[in-house]
Amino acid sequence: MFDRYEAGEQAVLVHIDFPKEGDREDLRELEMLVSSAGVSSLAVVQGSRQAPHAKLFVGTGKAEEIAEIVKIHNADVVIFNHQLSPSQERNLERVCQCRVLDRTTLILDIFAQRARTHEGKLQVELAQLRHISTRLIRGWTHLERQKGGIGLRGPGETQLETDRRLLRERIKSIRKRLEKVATVREQGRRARSRNEVPTVSLVGYTNAGKSTLFNLLTNSDVYAADQLFATLDPTLRKLHIDDIGPVIMADTVGFIRHLPHDLVAAFKATLTETREADLQIHVVDVADNRRKENIEEVQSVLKEIEADDIVQLLVYNKIDLLEEVRPRIDRNDEGLPIRVWLSAHSGVGTELLSQAISELLAKKIFTHTLCIPPALGRLRGALFNLNAVQQEDYDEQGNWLLKVRLPQIDWERLKKEQGIDIEKFIDT
Repeated sequence: MFDRYEAGEQAVLVHIDFPKEGDREDLRELEMLVSSAGVSSLAVVQGSRQAPHAKLFVGTGKAEEIAEIVKIHNADVVIFNHQLSPSQERNLERVCQCRVLDRTTLILDIFAQRARTHEGKLQVELAQLRHISTRLIRGWTHLERQKGGIGLRGPGETQLETDRRLLRERIKSIRKRLEKVATVREQGRRARSRNEVPTVSLVGYTNAGKSTLFNLLTNSDVYAADQLFATLDPTLRKLHIDDIGPVIMADTVGFIRHLPHDLVAAFKATLTETREADLQIHVVDVADNRRKENIEEVQSVLKEIEADDIVQLLVYNKIDLLEEVRPRIDRNDEGLPIRVWLSAHSGVGTELLSQAISELLAKKIFTHTLCIPPALGRLRGALFNLNAVQQEDYDEQGNWLLKVRLPQIDWERLKKEQGIDIEKFIDT
């Protein structure tokens, strides 16, 4: 057996303040993560350091203090609000005489609990195996290969080497299965692309209210709760937007500070919905004091998955928690929406979001008045079949004056199908 303590549900939390911004974590966020994992917090140990201790992360004195608190509360696990190296975990376990977990392992555990679909479970397992592979420790030492002569040689492969080989084989198997799932997902995306249905992807920091907003807009019942990573598996729903028509709304996993790289790598297939969207809706908890840092963290992950060059609309959610804040649309110098203030919980301002989505997607919309002669009734009929005619009138020569609005792609396709230069009929 491996010499690791079993993890439990009664935890002592450890939070250390560092002067460097990139090393800082949020204690409140750790408490929410622990609650989301279904673990009870018995005590919180806090401290401050200039830099992590190489051997114990917190230093000898603080490690002994943690061990004493573990003994007093009879805790069975210590959870650090930081990323620990494998050796730091093992050294701390020797001092505390219980299992020690870091922030990354905690997040992976929550993801494992939340995954519902076959793809989501595979992605989480892949991330867990990649993480575990760095933390395999020496086990069954009596079976290790020996240097000595006759009677002292062990088996040709140690148990540690066997475990590593089995892990590599399992990781390879999961990757092959995920490739097949990704192929099916890509076929669905290509089908939507052929039908020219725009995709709008919801992104944002976890617990910002994405799923609540998604349910409100699409009349869905995606699980939404006041906890981190309430939604893990991506959900797609069709939504009708005035002047645009049907669009696909995609709700994806929420991001978090220092999201484990193994998770980002494992979920790249899922996050393709975000990478290839026509528009990103970045949902922000406007009542969160760290909203600026949260926005920066989301943008960092979007850059990591190569999705930072897509048109983005900020949605400042939860305005019902602020005083004297009304729903509104903020615009840039060109008059385009850049920010919408609303409350997904109360529904206030959601009509402004639909308006903003319509305006941003309308950049790909062809809107003109056509002067079509009577001999081209076939062209008129094609426009009506596309539901592109908004208004019809006649001029003195008997030509049809059609005010049309349709996606640019449909306009280009119509030009090819008609086999004539219909742009010359645009009434200028």
